This record gives sequence, structure tokens and C-alpha cells, in this order.
Amino acid sequence: MPIRQLSQVEINRIAAGEVIERPASAVKELVENAIDAGASSIEIIAQNGGLSLLRVTDDGSGMDEADVSLCVDRHATSKLVSGDLHDIRTLGFRGEALPSLGAVGSLRIVTRPATSSRGHQISVERGSKMPLQPAASRPGTCVEVHDLFSATPARLKFMKSERAENAAITDVVKRLALAFPHIGFFLTVGERLSLALPRADARDENAVRQRLSRIMGSEFAGDAETVKLARDDISISGYAGRPTLNRPDTSLQYVFVNGRPVKDRLLLSAIRGAYQDLVPRGRHPLAVLFLHVPVEAVDVNAHPAKAEVRFRDASLVRSAVVSALMETLRRAGSVTASSPAKRRMGCNIERRFARLFKRVPLGRMVLLSSLRKTLQRMIGPGRSMMARIAWGPLARKCIKPTLSPRRRLASFSWTNMQLTRGSSTRN
Repeated sequence: MPIRQLSQVEINRIAAGEVIERPASAVKELVENAIDAGASSIEIIAQNGGLSLLRVTDDGSGMDEADVSLCVDRHATSKLVSGDLHDIRTLGFRGEALPSLGAVGSLRIVTRPATSSRGHQISVERGSKMPLQPAASRPGTCVEVHDLFSATPARLKFMKSERAENAAITDVVKRLALAFPHIGFFLTVGERLSLALPRADARDENAVRQRLSRIMGSEFAGDAETVKLARDDISISGYAGRPTLNRPDTSLQYVFVNGRPVKDRLLLSAIRGAYQDLVPRGRHPLAVLFLHVPVEAVDVNAHPAKAEVRFRDASLVRSAVVSALMETLRRAGSVTASSPAKRRMGCNIERRFARLFKRVPLGRMVLLSSLRKTLQRMIGPGRSMMARIAWGPLARKCIKPTLSPRRRLASFSWTNMQLTRGSSTRN
């Protein structure tokens, strides 16, 4: 089979598969462009999970006639002024989002600079660039994407339900809204305004907590502890939830590096490491962390969707995150000065009950499951040892009547929170 040169349209469609994975990816790229343009208010509209229509409108700086014509060409960007990839101070820098959207759907851009009285619009239909036209517009930029992935029908087969795509879009907007509280975000999904976050003063602690409450929930915003740490060139701030407030997934763990929302495995593992002795296995705490490191010490060009970063000294960053969280939890009284073995006692309850369940008849699991939940609440990490011992007699009263006289399955030594499986006996 002979080798041939791919056309520009084919190249754009192949490259779009890396940048635009789903409608939420398109929203992320467009909103980041609006933030980089200095917008103070951003409105997002999504219909049919973002597949039939995506519209992002901002009041940023806008573009003049020359820029709007160039912005839909691949690798055309205003973000890399010096051309140094080690000095990236904006969210976007590759210049791939707009041409990728135009390659897999119908793209329309209407924009006007604040210093001009004339606006312009340009359209890209499945990779075909249309002539530039004058248009009436308010200052700022409006980007519309119709029939996303219509040029790549195979991608449509892998889209999830409308509800799942709407949830992904909402999560993207929430992450960016947490990173930039001084910008207003308004998200309309279908015909319903699902998210309205007015602009807040970033220096106002109450305003920031109000936005935190809208996104993370009032329970987290009311009980979250403030995180502050400065070590070497690393600065960490944010909020850490108490160990008693946890979830079965990491959907409410938000991490930002130099204002960029990321889902980095190193940072998520650092959060897990700080809480490992405080939450049961399979549960995850709530946290919002803002890391500020020198731009030359982090590589943001390590992932096609810019979802992950690479640090020059990853161990130092992880250590700083763990230390910041553990110090915050220690001040809040969630971590005691006891030994690590004693701090792990509450978490080991889950493992010990799991071993017991394998040996207990089915009819007794209901009582044991209820007792397990009660013990996790009443004898959780952070409780004093005296409180744990006080609950020992109650636990023995609950367990001993369930043991068969014909077979002793397990016995508990509650004073030291150790599970000792006894030998089975028969009459």
C-alpha cells in the first residue's frame, strides 16, 4: 500500500480526537480561552449534552479582523509571546482548540474588541474555512459549535447518555469557577439554568466560601479547615474537609496548579496519603487545594488535554501537600499525637469486619453490618482511647448473643481494638 500525504482536513480531524474527547472537553477549551481573554463574566449554553449546540459567550478583550481570521488556523495562538514553553502563564497555549472544533463540527465565531465599533464573524464547516464577514456584536467573543462530531460519526457511537455528558460539562465549569472566583459563571443545560455563580471579590473570604458552598455543599464550606503552607518555592492554600465527611469517589477533590485545574495522579495520591489513617478504605475525603510553583518547575505540556502536569521535583511537591494537609488536620484535632499504629485502629475496623463476614452465617450479617457502621461513627479516628474502651462493654453485649453455642466464630478484644479469630468447636 503506497504512502500518501494526508490532507489538512484529515490532519485536523485526527488531531481533534486528542484535544476534543467529548463535549466537556470543548467547553473546557472555550472557557479557558475566555478566561485568558480577561473576561469577567462567562455564559455557557449546552443542548443535547453539548452535541447539538455549545455556546460560550464572554465579555473579554475580543479579536480584531486579522486575529479572528487567524484564530481558526492550527497552531495559531496569542499565548506564547516569547515562544518559551517553560514560561507558560496562561491556561491555553497550543492553538489547537478552535481548528479542532471546526474540523469535527460547525464552528462560528462572532467577536468585537472593546476599542472598536465593528464586529466580525467567521465560520468553519467540517474543516472548510468560510470568508470573514462583518457582524453586529457587543464587546467580547461568542463561540458557537453546532453538530459536534458530525464529521466523525464513529466518535458519536462512544458518547455517553445526555445526562452523563451534561454532568461532565457541569463538573468542568465548577472546577474553573473554583479556580477563578472573581469571574462570574452561568451555565444553562437544555432550557434550565443549572449553575449561576455571580462574580465575587477574590479578596473577600466570605465571598470565596459562598462559592465553595455552592459547588462543594454547605456542610463542607461550614466545617472545612483552611490550608496554608509555604515551603521553598511552593505555596499551598485551600480547604480540607474533616475525615468524617467523605465520599465513595474523588469527584469532590479539586486540585489547581498555578490556577490550572488538573486531575493529576501524584497530587490525588498525596491527598489519599494524608487521610489514609483517618477515613475507611474505599472512602475519599473532600478537599480543594491551590498550588503555586515557579512556572519553570512544572511542565503543563505533558498531556494532550492539559489535564496532568509534570513537576521537576515531584517528591518535594507530594511531601509538601501531605504535610500541609496533616498539619491542618492536626490543628483541627482530627489527628492526635499518638503513634501511627493507634491512629490506624479506626480504619482497621473495616478490614477486621470484612474477615469476620467470611465466617459468619448469612442470617447474622445484618446485625454485624449495623454494628460496624455504629462503631465507625462512635469509635472513629480522632476519638480518645478512653472513648474507645468505654464502648467495649456495649460491643461485647451486641456480639456475644449472636455467637452460636455450637461454634465460636470470633472473639473481640475491644480494649486494644484487635480482632482474634477463635478456633471452632463442636459438641
